[in-house]
Amino acid sequence: MAFLKESEHSFRDDLSNIDEKGKRKWIFPTKPKGKFTRARYWLSYFYFALFFGLPFLRIHGKPVLLFNIPEGKFIIFGAIFWPQDFFIFGLIMVAAILAIALFTMAYGRIFCGWICPQTIFLESLFRRIEYLIDGDAARQRWLRKQAWTPKKAGKRILKHSLFLLISLLIANTFLAYIIGTAALFELMTEPIAQHLGGFMAILVFTGVFYGVFAFLRELVCTNICPYGRLQSVLLDKDSIVVAYDYKRGEPKAKFRKVQGDAGDCIDCDQCVKVCPTGIDIRNGTQLECVNCTACIDACDAMMKNINRPLGLIRYDSENNIAEGKKSTFSPKLKAYTAALLAIIMGIAVLLFNSENVDGSIIRSAGMLYQERGTDSISNLYNIKFINKTFDQFDLTLQLEDRQGTIAMVGKQEITMKPESQGASNFFIVLPRSALQNRKEKLKVGVYQNGKLVLYLKTTFLGPMPQRS
Repeated sequence: MAFLKESEHSFRDDLSNIDEKGKRKWIFPTKPKGKFTRARYWLSYFYFALFFGLPFLRIHGKPVLLFNIPEGKFIIFGAIFWPQDFFIFGLIMVAAILAIALFTMAYGRIFCGWICPQTIFLESLFRRIEYLIDGDAARQRWLRKQAWTPKKAGKRILKHSLFLLISLLIANTFLAYIIGTAALFELMTEPIAQHLGGFMAILVFTGVFYGVFAFLRELVCTNICPYGRLQSVLLDKDSIVVAYDYKRGEPKAKFRKVQGDAGDCIDCDQCVKVCPTGIDIRNGTQLECVNCTACIDACDAMMKNINRPLGLIRYDSENNIAEGKKSTFSPKLKAYTAALLAIIMGIAVLLFNSENVDGSIIRSAGMLYQERGTDSISNLYNIKFINKTFDQFDLTLQLEDRQGTIAMVGKQEITMKPESQGASNFFIVLPRSALQNRKEKLKVGVYQNGKLVLYLKTTFLGPMPQRS
């Protein structure tokens, strides 16, 4: 920041939760209160309802979301995707990375503070249980230093038992997104020997979630997650971040009724005490900052108590603060937002406009053409289909771009069962007079109940044409 001297930038050389010897410094943030905290809590309630409820919601009798990696089957809001659709997921991943980059350039690290599951579960669930059992930050700090007593042991057993139970619930819900609630219920009710792999998965997931929320905590954000370091590349001076208005706050001075030349910051350190990653936001944007807004609420409460204007710490850009401008929806932000919305719309189009039936046609390996009488040539083909829907239907084939016929081997219709694959064999028969080259390109139409649903392309092999 502009108001800091060069020697005062040493805080950037260290992490707030690691001491000089490289050991963990346990952070005990003060319980935040204020409008942003209340808004984040309400958002977290909505998030919890979605996370724990979505596996039980159904569309056409199927889960709303399912990411069945072992079977290579994915269901997203009623649309089913198979391994053949992985190119869509590749495009979605690229689009998602670009969207995160644009979002960060425009709005900073809001994702971390408001949407990231790590922050939501830690701050809105696990940390609140800790406040309830161990007390406020000062009480937690004191309790940690005390020798083991029955009272301290009881608190620790109660807290970590609840943490384990919640981690187990999260692990089961997470697994439900992978194998489905029906399979999860079987895993829970049938003997462990029949579902040893699933049981081990629950143990691993429970251990990971418990370790993250009970012990690692902010280390995930500061030391493990790459997004914190990525933001330093993506942010610029026009990005909207949680920022301290040094033009108004400096120079700091302890509170007096008549401040003289001092700024509005009374150096109460409340913004530092509530920070879940232990930083001082007054030093400027730092990789540890997850934009959780706890410091905004703490500072606003102090400004209200001393009858000063709110917003000494607020959402704003560095340029706006440096130039004394009010935060506006600048052309740059509009451009980033428009690009972000276009990417989101593109992802939605990819997801919801995918074909319900996919297939492929290949000529039978090792087979040449067959002569049919004196005026026709035929080729034998294999055809495979994937039914991406939950309905059963019949498919028929029709040659689209030239004279000729399709002769199925066996039934004329190909019956497609729900969420399954189907295969058949057929001949394409063309008159000799229609063949201009040894290899011809053909287009086959796939029809469901008389409606064209798919075009498939293949080649037709014939005799060398006679040259006049």
